[in-house]
Amino acid sequence: MIELDKKYKTALDNVKSSIQLSEELKNYLDEEGTEEYKELVSKFENSIHEIYEQVAADNPLQLLSLEKYLLDEQFEGLYLPKVLGYSVLRGRVNENVKYHRPQEHFAEVLEFIINSSNFEQIKQRVGQSIQVGFALSSDIWITNTIDKVTNKRVKSFLSSQKMHRYLDPKIRNSALVKYRKQFQSLNFQTAVFPSDLHEFQLEAESIKDFLIYRAKSDYDNSNILPAINELLSNAKLRESIDMYEICIILGLYYNLDEKGAKLLGEDSTKVREKLDQSGAHFMSFLNAHSDKVNGISQDAERSLASYIDRGVSDILTNYFSVLDKVNSLGYVHEDALAAVREYYYKNEGLSIENEAIRKSILSKLRQFLQNLQPDDYNEYFEINKTFTAYMDIFSNQKFNQDLKDLCLKYVKRCLKQFTDKRGKEYQDIKKFIKASFVDYGFMTEKEVNEIFKTRRKPRS
Repeated sequence: MIELDKKYKTALDNVKSSIQLSEELKNYLDEEGTEEYKELVSKFENSIHEIYEQVAADNPLQLLSLEKYLLDEQFEGLYLPKVLGYSVLRGRVNENVKYHRPQEHFAEVLEFIINSSNFEQIKQRVGQSIQVGFALSSDIWITNTIDKVTNKRVKSFLSSQKMHRYLDPKIRNSALVKYRKQFQSLNFQTAVFPSDLHEFQLEAESIKDFLIYRAKSDYDNSNILPAINELLSNAKLRESIDMYEICIILGLYYNLDEKGAKLLGEDSTKVREKLDQSGAHFMSFLNAHSDKVNGISQDAERSLASYIDRGVSDILTNYFSVLDKVNSLGYVHEDALAAVREYYYKNEGLSIENEAIRKSILSKLRQFLQNLQPDDYNEYFEINKTFTAYMDIFSNQKFNQDLKDLCLKYVKRCLKQFTDKRGKEYQDIKKFIKASFVDYGFMTEKEVNEIFKTRRKPRS
């Protein structure tokens, strides 16, 4: 956990002073009513949230320090309902939809809330967070948490938040999914970068999720580069599987400084040389990650390829040598097609190497089709030759199905724009799709006709 910058502390202190000097707080202390507390919330929580958003965007590794800074009675419990929710959602859950390990920060924030002089007001805003947090925690942890409470009224409230229906993992998972949606527009992602190997192994999955999250958004990640460099320079972590996977993520998405790039290249090579089946693990992780993020971009592939030492004779050198040719010539080039064909036929059809090259090509086709405008439908007609070539090389049903789905989405976008059924554009598209979709085995002739059939509106 990194200490909160002085400028953020000053900004929060200014809000705290404003709260303590406010007429709203005076009214609340006089009346101790719900409406008066709501006025306090309405007046000041947004100011805290603005500071929180700034830290989350520019210095995310300081978020835990910020949240702990808010555990001060002079903030009157403002913004703590959101902080409690963040602490609930940061915990990793296992296949049984339970926390991998107890969430200390969740316990810390909850303890402060239940001991707050404003508990009666805050509790009206934290019920669902406590219910979900308890559902994901172990019975022993919940019992110990409740047993620490001496106030009978508070103890009764906490006991009532342990929902019997959440004993069912399916219902528990459904509740978690719905709860997450309430926070999907908020940035509260952070991570701890420990130096100890044991602690690193406990935090590794959270670090991976954090790095992927930061990479897929337009965040300035310059402030987390020192922590990344420190992680990469830690010799104790270099032979860890988790470190290997973090290196892959960094190679894909992060524009490291000179020191970081050098460390990443060294770490990747050392783990690759010492780890049993390192190439197979690399490819398996890459394939799983591609599914997770719905395809890896060509730019990300090029970035990762730059860290792969071609002096090591293994499946990674073979794979990235083919990718180099595809990415430099373009996947429609005859020499690129020939390189993919030669590589593909050297491996078993369902091997992880062949799965990786299929996913790479599909990602490129996806990017092309998603960016192609309906007005440019002639380009779609032209690239179908390339579709056919790769379908012949791969002879893979899933690849064909995924490609069909991409093509169908593009066709529907075209039909949404070209609504005149007698128009040239509509007729050109209809003629081509009726022939190609049947030839490729995407659809039967009857199914293709359904795409172009006019839907009559039912009579009212």
